Amino acid sequence: MQQRGENTGAARVLVVDDDPTVAEVVAGYLDRAGYTVDRADDGPTALTRAAAHRPDLVVLDLMLPGMDGLEVCRRMRGHGPVPVIMLTARGDEEDRVLGLEVGADDYVTKPFSPRELVLRVESVLRRARPRPQAPADAGTLSAGGLTVDPAARRVTRDGTELALTLREFDLLAFFLRHPGRAFGREDLMREVWGWDFGDLSTVTVHVRRLRGKVEDDPARPRLIRTVWGVGYRFEPDGG
Repeated sequence: MQQRGENTGAARVLVVDDDPTVAEVVAGYLDRAGYTVDRADDGPTALTRAAAHRPDLVVLDLMLPGMDGLEVCRRMRGHGPVPVIMLTARGDEEDRVLGLEVGADDYVTKPFSPRELVLRVESVLRRARPRPQAPADAGTLSAGGLTVDPAARRVTRDGTELALTLREFDLLAFFLRHPGRAFGREDLMREVWGWDFGDLSTVTVHVRRLRGKVEDDPARPRLIRTVWGVGYRFEPDGG
């Protein structure tokens, strides 16, 4: 483990990778971008570091020795929400989906551009960072038994609070702001993730996870409907 860039007020990023070359390069780029960077080369060390200094974001390798990145992500999330960008050495869709299924906010496949990773970090942190004042569209949103409070980042379903990840929350809030309108996955990636690039399966997985939390029957969704050949549409009255 190595710690860098103790910049007052800087966002703290924990880099977890057992490849010292990859960890050094990633840490160096993040350090130069102005972040405070902690490093860990295995799961137990990562959990210890996160407990000692809660990170604002974690860059987490999927294939760690002993305790893999999926388990590390689960345990970290057990102590509270934290944005996670997963790294994987394999491009298999199964690996990417697994990372997203445990709540990772994004993933990057090795080999990757460190500059692109920094952009991803900036994007995720920008979404996670509390806004100094509520924008005009941040009023409470209600439809289909759901109530979304953007200022408090709180969602309830029929009065029961739901545990949503960062992206799930943003995706649901976006749907509620645009009821009855169909959006393609490219549109959702641009509007919700803030990216003009990326694997569109990210959107697919997040929609599936969100349905699992807001639908009575996720296999037959009534609120977040699939529009074949287009994408998805939110039906405020459940269709």
